[in-house]
Amino acid sequence: MTLQDAITLVFSVLGIFIITIIITRLFGLRTFAKMSSFDFASTVAIGSVLASIILNSDDSLLKGGIALLSIIGFQTFFSYVVRTQTWFKRWFTNQPQIIMYNGKILHKRLKACNVGENDLIAKLREANVHDFNEVKAVIFESTGDVSIIHNDTGKEVAPELLYDVDTEEL
Repeated sequence: MTLQDAITLVFSVLGIFIITIIITRLFGLRTFAKMSSFDFASTVAIGSVLASIILNSDDSLLKGGIALLSIIGFQTFFSYVVRTQTWFKRWFTNQPQIIMYNGKILHKRLKACNVGENDLIAKLREANVHDFNEVKAVIFESTGDVSIIHNDTGKEVAPELLYDVDTEEL
């Protein structure tokens, strides 16, 4: 690598980050949120574009900026349509799944979500669960995250916390 190549690389990094910051400010905080599987895919695509622009001297900053603007613009449009159109949300997003309820592991649901019992138990340990009886609900979120609702006081889970979760057959 020559000194000229190094300087060009530094300016490319600086330029693409400035473009990313501007686009993020225009489109808001959701740009890099992982609220849905689509958001996750967008974040991966953005990372790929950033790496490509920085490491590939054939790609211009303008081309990278347009690619970022396109990805983030489509992500914003997609999230708007998901929020406003029930049929679109039903067809294009994953519904959170309950995989443990009231201290009982729901093995069929674990299998359907392709989650192993050992993975579930590791998440319970992460959440500082001491006993299965403390677990009120474990939700496999649409993003792939696992949410654990637990307490040792016998409180029930507020229905609002499960409003979009598939709770059939519980």
